[in-house]
Amino acid sequence: EIVVTIWSLAGFVVGHAGLYQALAMFAVAYFIIGMTVLSVCAIATNGALDAGGAYYMISRALGPEFGGSIGIMFFLANVCGSALYVLGLVEAVVDSFGVPPGQEVGTGVHVLPQSYWYELLYGTILLALCLVVCLVGASIYAKATFLIFLIVMGVLATILISFFATQPVGVPIHLPLSNSSETENGLFTGFSLATLRDNLGGRYRVDYTTGQMMSFSTVFAVMFNGCTGIMAGSNMSGDLKRPSYSIPRGTISAVLFTYLVYNLLAFLMCATCNRTLLQNDYGFLRDISIFPPLVTVGIYAATLSAAMSNLIGASRILYALARDDLFGRALALAKKTSASGNPVMAVILSWLVVQLVLFSGKLNTIAGVVTTFFLLVYATVNLACLALEWASAPNFRPTFRYFTWHTCLLGIAGCCVMMFLISPVSASASLGFLLLLLLALHYLSPSSTWGYISQALIFHQVRKYLLMLDVRKDHVKFWRPQMLLMVQNPRGSARLIDFVNDLKKSGLYILGHVELQDLDALPSDPLQAQQDSWLGLVDKLNVKAFVSLTLAPSVRHGVRQLLFTSGLGGMRPNTLVLGFYDDAAPQDGLAQHPAFTSAREEVPLGFPPLRAPAAPKLLSAREYVGIVADALKMLRNVLLARHLESLDKAWELRRAAGSAPAIHVWPVNLLRPDSARYADTCSLFLLQMACVLNMTRAWRRARLRLFLCVEAGAMPHAQEDKLRQLLKDLRIQAQIQLVPWDAVVSLHWQAQRVPPGGPALAEEESAMNFPANASQVSDEYVCAANKLVLEQSPAPAVRFLYLPRPPADTSLYPLYLHHLDLLTRDLGPTVLVHGVSAVTSTQL
Repeated sequence: EIVVTIWSLAGFVVGHAGLYQALAMFAVAYFIIGMTVLSVCAIATNGALDAGGAYYMISRALGPEFGGSIGIMFFLANVCGSALYVLGLVEAVVDSFGVPPGQEVGTGVHVLPQSYWYELLYGTILLALCLVVCLVGASIYAKATFLIFLIVMGVLATILISFFATQPVGVPIHLPLSNSSETENGLFTGFSLATLRDNLGGRYRVDYTTGQMMSFSTVFAVMFNGCTGIMAGSNMSGDLKRPSYSIPRGTISAVLFTYLVYNLLAFLMCATCNRTLLQNDYGFLRDISIFPPLVTVGIYAATLSAAMSNLIGASRILYALARDDLFGRALALAKKTSASGNPVMAVILSWLVVQLVLFSGKLNTIAGVVTTFFLLVYATVNLACLALEWASAPNFRPTFRYFTWHTCLLGIAGCCVMMFLISPVSASASLGFLLLLLLALHYLSPSSTWGYISQALIFHQVRKYLLMLDVRKDHVKFWRPQMLLMVQNPRGSARLIDFVNDLKKSGLYILGHVELQDLDALPSDPLQAQQDSWLGLVDKLNVKAFVSLTLAPSVRHGVRQLLFTSGLGGMRPNTLVLGFYDDAAPQDGLAQHPAFTSAREEVPLGFPPLRAPAAPKLLSAREYVGIVADALKMLRNVLLARHLESLDKAWELRRAAGSAPAIHVWPVNLLRPDSARYADTCSLFLLQMACVLNMTRAWRRARLRLFLCVEAGAMPHAQEDKLRQLLKDLRIQAQIQLVPWDAVVSLHWQAQRVPPGGPALAEEESAMNFPANASQVSDEYVCAANKLVLEQSPAPAVRFLYLPRPPADTSLYPLYLHHLDLLTRDLGPTVLVHGVSAVTSTQL
């Protein structure tokens, strides 16, 4: 490739840009290339490489989305690069053997007609030759590499000697874009200080091959294409015996050697050739050579080799993309290989695309596009290495250590800046194309087993931010619910899981499950096999939840474990959610859930069938209430959800198009009418949870209805005004409805038994000694309270009721649960709420 650059580009760059700007271009180009080479070497020495080169590196580092999209762009870059070299070879052949402009019949060796279609024909023939070699296999190209290397070195030596050995001479120049047949003479002056001074500065003019005005960016775009061979070795990674050894050494050696040669040649050209010769005859090196035929042969061989290198590289990338199945059937044909393993169909498909690119015409026409694509690929290689370095994964330990995240970042910045300097339109279009490919692959490509760097980076950042999340700096203004929902079997809790997902308000959400087994009696942990089923359930239900499973001798012990150990740092559950303990037969709601109604979906996810109605339960009523008591002792808020499986959210939302659904809120302890207050911690927490549900997108159109229970002679309007002011201070929009409950309260007082010591002691015991009070609440009163709640129409979508604390006397646990059952019977979807922490704030 170096001879191709010397032949076609060196004079072009130096002639238009001058020595100073040419050296600057080489420095910028090789700075970008050098940073990228360091990243390539780091990734190449971090594990075994397979076919695909840069695509393989990027896809295995950044995942299938980035890998697939960059793979397509790198394939196109190699395809365009192959076409670029074929067009360059056609120009060289036409310059040597073409009929001079203005003549109909050539003389001597100048016999090849010149026109767009003839040059396309020559390019097609040369490309067919490349195709034949590539179809035979990369081994033929590899065997010819050493011979081509000897020819290249001979040509380079001849060119360097010619600068010193050739006498000053005039070189006739035919201007192909000129309307006349006049010629102009360029001068090879030999080493001259005057010539050097004249060539120091830039002097951009119209390019004689394209008729376009040149500038720094256009010249750099063409020049950079001569420096893109750094990926040639990595593209052949699948054909190298020791790619991790060969790629770093070969790539670094090539970069250093070519950089020195380009700078040396730029100086020699500026010191010996006048501007006319440099700008109007890009093939002048043949004219001043001491042995012109060797230069011509070397140019042809090197250009053909570079074209084949890009064609082979494109076919290997296409084959790797097809083998990874990122694009499904679209690239299925490219998987087919010969008996020796040569991807013949990928070679043929690549050849067809190169043939289409040849229709573009001149070399400089596609140079900007190729340069943009290569720069984008280089930037992504640097990004892959940067991501691996920042992720700090223990398994990223390349044997090549001469890189840091600074070099990766500099490489990315350099590539991006040069992309937009060369062609803002091409750069923007390339990034847009890349984004479309990323989105398409993200939603359409199958999941891979390569490992995702995003997961490593997320882990790294989450760990850092979790350490910064200091629980000592918590403030009530920024409180949010962090839920632990205990699920016995997801088949009977699908809608409850979905409801709690709405209730969490961007907080932590954990699905907890207790498996009643003894690890000592088991050969291995049975929870590992269940983990995938639970994670699959989370994905299918589209809930943002973690999964936490545990083994325990009893459900109560398991819940304690999860309350103690779930979460991390400042992200720990502050609210326990339980289903209600009753005698209702469990219903399989998973099969009717919208996520599982598609004909293509298999309903079971590895979960066992639901408990038969006559089968014994896994926990007793006493143990269930004990779980509630444990959570409150651990300062966790508690929610008990009843009949939530009958909540059809989709139907409620459809109904919302007509009349908005209602959320009924009863912030009074209906089991303690003698001590009912609306502004205690539990009542405020209940208001907060109802408000949180109303704030979610699905429930935003629902209306909050707050019920104020009043007795005759208790100044109900004053209570209403006080409650309305409280809602205003808390920024909660709700409709307040007064509910007379004298008849209900009278049933409570009629059931009271005055204990020894008189009414004063009875009042104190009623307020402070909850077990005595629990024993004094009659079933008749609780049923009346249930009827009071049920009579409020229209029927709401969900009700929030006050959950009293369990009694201190554990013998009263069954009676406590019996009262809760009577209170919530036939109410439909109901959530009993008890809060232990302040969660509302009136401060800014």
